[in-house]
Amino acid sequence: MHYDLIEQLNAAAPDERLDALRELAQMYAAGALKRPETGDNVNNHIHTIYSFSPYSPAKAVFLAWKSGLATAGIMDHDSVAGAPEFIEAGHIIGLPVTVGFECRCSVAGTPFEGKRLNNPDQVSVAYMAMHGIPHHKLGEAEEFLAPYREKRNARNRKIADNLNARLKPYDMALDFDRDVLPQSQFAAGGSVTERHILYSLASALTENELQREFLLGQFKSSLIESVYVDADEELPHISEFVALAGKLGAIPAYAYLGDVGRSVTGDKKKQTFEDPFLDVLIDYLKAIGIQAVTYMPARNSDGQLERIKALCGSHGLFQISGEDINSPLQSFVCEKIETPGFRHLIDSAWALIGHELASESGRPGGMFSAYATADMPELEDRIRFFADYARRHFQ
Repeated sequence: MHYDLIEQLNAAAPDERLDALRELAQMYAAGALKRPETGDNVNNHIHTIYSFSPYSPAKAVFLAWKSGLATAGIMDHDSVAGAPEFIEAGHIIGLPVTVGFECRCSVAGTPFEGKRLNNPDQVSVAYMAMHGIPHHKLGEAEEFLAPYREKRNARNRKIADNLNARLKPYDMALDFDRDVLPQSQFAAGGSVTERHILYSLASALTENELQREFLLGQFKSSLIESVYVDADEELPHISEFVALAGKLGAIPAYAYLGDVGRSVTGDKKKQTFEDPFLDVLIDYLKAIGIQAVTYMPARNSDGQLERIKALCGSHGLFQISGEDINSPLQSFVCEKIETPGFRHLIDSAWALIGHELASESGRPGGMFSAYATADMPELEDRIRFFADYARRHFQ
């Protein structure tokens, strides 16, 4: 019976998904199912069906909990629509969670215009992550993001048209409204990504899910380049992103990619990104108000990781980590986080949780609030304080 409930975690309606999770939680509490052992591992970068992922927010939380994670964080593209369900799912199953979103930002007019930062598809564009959004501010985040999703869809349609031109000799075509939109949660506030378009093509070629995942990876690493349309109006400027973070009381972060030698998900080819000018980039990000860098230990070499850690330390930038979960082939657990050189990322995840909890009250506010920075000027002191605050809350 519990297998049916697990399937229902991906039901069409959030209420159905959460009800299934409640039943599962009751079965674990009653001892009918064996509870997983909770470890120290954390993941602050889990995508859901509200961007591109096989997991609803409820199922993502359940699988994170089943994997033994101590905390989990939602990170959808251009959307916070899954955040309320993610938060409630965390309450139901007893897993502390954080909420944020990821978006692409223009760096036009900055020293990095014309450079390839952390976006494989386009120069002058940076992937940025908004972490630790106070829950009462999610509506304001949605107001900011909704117009950009609409503009993104206008470009998505052009990409689909370009793809259809490539498919025409093979007597194939995708209909954006019939084939692509139903693969997404756009009507419920989710985003449509290039992956939705490519997955629709994979779905037209095979009904086998593993084969679809394989084809998606191949299309993302090779085909997308020939049909891609540059993003423009859908991109907030990086300065707008920083201003939004200040308005929300959230933590703006640059998502470090690093030169790619191998791809964890199989959809990124060998390519050079921000490593050649990383020092000056970090200088600039700090100067404009970016407060954190998020990175993924499994993706980078030891040399890359030591370099980004050192730069964050010398610039007083908060370090956040998470393993970009958007495929059933990926593990929610990054074993490297549990090694001595990266255990600080565990405290960072708990500090994020403490930041969100404190942001719902008055003083001290969030980690970078005027109160907190005045009382604790050193970032390490604030990380320790907010991590302890969160751990005490969930004891």
